[in-house]
Amino acid sequence: MVNAGDMNGSGNLMDFLDEPFPDVGTYEDFHTIDWLREKSRDTDRHRKITNKSKESIWEFIKSLLDAWSGWVVMLLIGLLAGTLAGVIDLAVDWMTDLKEGVCLSAFWYSHEQCCWTSNETTFDDRDKCPQWQKWSELLVNQSEGASAYILNYFLYIMWALCFAFLAVSLVRVFAPYACGSGIPEIKTILSGFIIRGYLGKWTLLIKTVTLVLVVSSGLSLGKEGPLVHVACCCGNFFSSLFSKYSKNEGKRREVLSAAAAAGVSVAFGAPIGGVLFSLEEVSYYFPLKTLWRSFFAALVAAFTLRSINPFGNSRLVLFYVEYHTPWYMAELFPFILLGVFGGLWGTLFIRCNIAWCRRRKTTRLGKYPVLEVIVITAITAVIAYPNPYTRRSTSELISELFNDCGALESSQLCDYINDPNMTRPVDDIPDRPAGPGVYTAMWQLALALVFKIVITIFTFGMKIPSGLFIPSMAVGAMAGRMVGIGVEQLAYHHHDWIIFRNWCRPGADCVTPGLYAMVGAAACLGGVTRMTVSLVVIMFELTGGLEYIVPLMAAAVTSKWVADAFGKEGIYEAHIHLNGYPFLDVKDEFTHRTLATDVMRPRRGEAPLSVLTQDSMTVEDVETLIKETDYNGFPVVVSKDSERLIGFAQRRELILAIKNARQRQDGVVSNSIVYFTEDPPELPPNSPHPLKLRRILNLSPFTVTDHTPMETVVDIFRKLGLRQCLVTRSGRLLGIITKKDVLRHMAQMANQDPESIMFN
Repeated sequence: MVNAGDMNGSGNLMDFLDEPFPDVGTYEDFHTIDWLREKSRDTDRHRKITNKSKESIWEFIKSLLDAWSGWVVMLLIGLLAGTLAGVIDLAVDWMTDLKEGVCLSAFWYSHEQCCWTSNETTFDDRDKCPQWQKWSELLVNQSEGASAYILNYFLYIMWALCFAFLAVSLVRVFAPYACGSGIPEIKTILSGFIIRGYLGKWTLLIKTVTLVLVVSSGLSLGKEGPLVHVACCCGNFFSSLFSKYSKNEGKRREVLSAAAAAGVSVAFGAPIGGVLFSLEEVSYYFPLKTLWRSFFAALVAAFTLRSINPFGNSRLVLFYVEYHTPWYMAELFPFILLGVFGGLWGTLFIRCNIAWCRRRKTTRLGKYPVLEVIVITAITAVIAYPNPYTRRSTSELISELFNDCGALESSQLCDYINDPNMTRPVDDIPDRPAGPGVYTAMWQLALALVFKIVITIFTFGMKIPSGLFIPSMAVGAMAGRMVGIGVEQLAYHHHDWIIFRNWCRPGADCVTPGLYAMVGAAACLGGVTRMTVSLVVIMFELTGGLEYIVPLMAAAVTSKWVADAFGKEGIYEAHIHLNGYPFLDVKDEFTHRTLATDVMRPRRGEAPLSVLTQDSMTVEDVETLIKETDYNGFPVVVSKDSERLIGFAQRRELILAIKNARQRQDGVVSNSIVYFTEDPPELPPNSPHPLKLRRILNLSPFTVTDHTPMETVVDIFRKLGLRQCLVTRSGRLLGIITKKDVLRHMAQMANQDPESIMFN
């Protein structure tokens, strides 16, 4: 017998794996990362840097740069996300107005910017100026009449179709991952799933361009959800520039959590709301360090957007408002009613939208994404144009609905009958009887509400960038404004009723309809997404008023309770399940009394578990096992007879290790023994060089006993982010449980199809 020491004479060849080689530790597409392993690798890296920093000044400087790299990445994400959001806002403003007319003095000006620069604008006709011409004025020199209306109507539809067709074509050809909201996929990626290309440079570019096109086309969608995807693409790009993040998928996800906060920060002009949104809604692992960095990224992004000032009003969003009237306890009843409406709308929307999306996936409809977008755009444009509340952009509509009626407002919603003897300050106008404009606005809003509810169901989920925040807020704001006007008129005409007597005297400014619109918007957004804390903070950052937190909280909590009564899933979780992403939701409860032995593979009647032995398999045996199976890894045991567990080896790392050994190490052939022990086995004379693969072996794989309750196993998978865990009894290997086994079992226990969770 030849001892290993004799074979090691010519340098320590078989230990070449003690030096890392390329691609070890990376994951294949559509696989789950091992959080514990990533954490351990980062700790090792940090320990090495700390030890080296004591050796020289240069190493100390390098350690400082490494420590500061996280803040540098956050700064860059904030700057780029804020800049892109500002550019998108400016472009959307111009292209939305382009559907109706053009500025002759400078074609790149929007309607508002065009009339700002004009010296011939009067206060009453501030939207009209000679420099801005509708298409009918420009082409046939007519501004009024049937022919001018029909021409403007036709060109409005043509521009909408042109924008939508260009958007869907760009997505289809260049970046298929740029479609949808992006938040379900971001949640899945942050939970540890790998979707290569989803946060790539092409996706970033195409999503930014097509987002402008689809919002400008007038479709019932928003840019807020896709802005989170855009910010995460920025985060992924900048993290790839620093090895600390590019080589560690766990650390990369900390950056992406902070990027999501920056995305919401610029979408709503709500930095604190953005951080809470990332924490409450999208993040899976959110350490305290990430909280600070998210806050910094959100701050930089908001500051950058404020510097660009896309709306020209020094605000970060179009629908920023300030109210001057306090709310009263009696108003809590209509606020709670709006919460109930929001919960019911959320339930209706989720069920109908998921049914339509499932139909799209399972029928021939899904084969014609371009045609679907064109048809929905045509229907939207044809129905939207006649109604002034659906013709304008949804952000402008929300802005008008949130607005408090001051003395200078010219909106139909503010057409009240004024008392000629009124002598009050302009910001404290008493409640007045509604004029004909308000009644006209009420039925137009009712029609717009029905249209928005129906069309949004079919629009969300098409193969274009589509956010849900703005359409949901619009539905709630329309319902809220109508309820607000109703309560206001009731209080005016029946101020002697007992509910109004104490707080609403004649001549007082009691009810603010705009506040009801805001509460309704929060309720509907909460009903669809099931957000609570972050939603309330976002809404009060929009209004700048701490005074209205209680009405917002009441509406948000009510809408969540009502929606949860019909089903626990929000729209993003529902889309995650529809697409079959392997996502273990922390909010789900598992209460069934099953054991690990009921879920582990192999089951009775199945082939035995594929394992590696510690020192008795050849390179050829290992390669054959890899070729014949598609498992992500293999348990390593002492021998097939004893099945005492030694560790776990990842499939990808085995392939790379053997490939590298064949290239770099002489004497490694198909008959070479592969060993995972510290010392090589004793081999007969003239045996080929053995191959030591101990470095890639995980010596502390997570194990549970066969009698561990599945409730505990599910909790372990959630909290530790495991890919798999091994099942043993007295140290002897019995089987394996993977994340997909857990998801299948949970689906089975909930009487769902277990194969529905399989990603395809």
